[in-house]
Amino acid sequence: MAWLRALARFPRSSVIKDPFSTQPLSFSTSPAQPTVAGRFAGLRPTIPGKEKPRVVVLGSGWAGCRMMKSIDTNLYDVVCVSPRNHMVFTPLLASTCVGTLEFRSVAEPIGRIQPAISHAPGSYFFLSRCTALDPESHTVQCETVTDGASSASSEPWKFQVSYDKLVIALGAEASTFGIHGVEEHAIFLREVHHAQEIRRKLLLNLMLSDVPGISEEEKRRLLHCVVIGGGPTGVEFSGELSDFIISDVHDRYAHVKEYIHVTLIEANEILSSFDVRLRQYAMKQLTKSGVRLVRGVVKDVQPENIILSDGTKVPYGLLVWSTGVGPSSFTRSMELPKSPGGRIGVDEWLRVPSIPDVFAIGDCSGFLESTEKAVLPALAQVAERQGKYLARLMNRIGKAGGGHANKATNIDLGDQFVYKHLGSMATVGRYKALVDLRQSKEAKGLTLAGFVSWFIWRSAYLTRVVSWRNRFYVAINWLTTFIFGRDISRI
Repeated sequence: MAWLRALARFPRSSVIKDPFSTQPLSFSTSPAQPTVAGRFAGLRPTIPGKEKPRVVVLGSGWAGCRMMKSIDTNLYDVVCVSPRNHMVFTPLLASTCVGTLEFRSVAEPIGRIQPAISHAPGSYFFLSRCTALDPESHTVQCETVTDGASSASSEPWKFQVSYDKLVIALGAEASTFGIHGVEEHAIFLREVHHAQEIRRKLLLNLMLSDVPGISEEEKRRLLHCVVIGGGPTGVEFSGELSDFIISDVHDRYAHVKEYIHVTLIEANEILSSFDVRLRQYAMKQLTKSGVRLVRGVVKDVQPENIILSDGTKVPYGLLVWSTGVGPSSFTRSMELPKSPGGRIGVDEWLRVPSIPDVFAIGDCSGFLESTEKAVLPALAQVAERQGKYLARLMNRIGKAGGGHANKATNIDLGDQFVYKHLGSMATVGRYKALVDLRQSKEAKGLTLAGFVSWFIWRSAYLTRVVSWRNRFYVAINWLTTFIFGRDISRI
């Protein structure tokens, strides 16, 4: 990490002349641990009139990345703090679990989303997580991510970053509802490393089940893939998995093809936000593809079995948990106004009330009750729309001279944020998909199902992939999978 080595190398009170600018770039370089004054190494406050104001973005999800992509870097320096250096294109993440797409096809580097972070002298990406927020001093405390390394040189480095404007876009975490054993034995499907773990576990079980001496009962357990949650992610993963079994496992693992099967467990209705006819079509297609649909509530998760509320024991070899999301523990711990459900509360302009220069967007935020607006669903299109809106708002503030800390109090912010739902899509496997273009569950609108919907689904997501580089990757991956089948190498 070049920026970390640079922080460690600077002498106290050092000032470095940026070769691409006439403005000096300076760092506060007290030791990593707090001194008597309680300060950390890091980025000092900007100087109005001499330096551009600094926007600090916490997170690299849909909301934060969309905001960084559209912000005017002639007005602001941008600093992103996140434990991952890429954005995940989550709608296609399920396809990577079975080899339809390669992992790099759904990972978009931050430096490609906002090039200024790679080359502008005052913009940075820090592979770190925020540990504390101090609104009075306009600073955030951060700690580097070490990926579990235990060597002395990999100890987390603590530092602080001063901000003029702070955008909290920390996302959410998978909901476990406090069920015992979920975090220890289930695999979530929210990050690239989750998809990698699922793929390795699936292929490992396929190979283990072919070893001589394995009983039929153990083969059935190893090759029983259980998906908890009947939302779009759970349904799409079940569809991808059934495609993989029909198209690839039956051909390449002929000895065990009769043992592998998929079960989708949902407490209520699958795809509950979709039109009832689309839900019925999805259930029919999944069942036709060999997916067993079970209505039940998980009570306990054991290393090799799931216990349902009615006492049913369900053995499994692979368990994927996809039951929605909720606020992270860090979001809940922040002493900020909260919306219903524990998200960070925001007003109509996505500001955190009573705290100057702080905004919150994406899955970690929700409208306060005082706004009389409903908390928006944790969807990619909501986060993307909020990020785009906030970038326009920031640019408006910057052009009006309010970019620096505490300078935007009397600036007209313009129109409030208004969300208009564009519809929902989900694939169910075997070149079939659902398209629901209603603006709400109660509204009327166009609904489609079948091959045409699948073509719309693929076309829409291909155009939504952020960079042309990844669009090319996705298109080529789809083509090679169609011609040659999926890659089943366990790497």
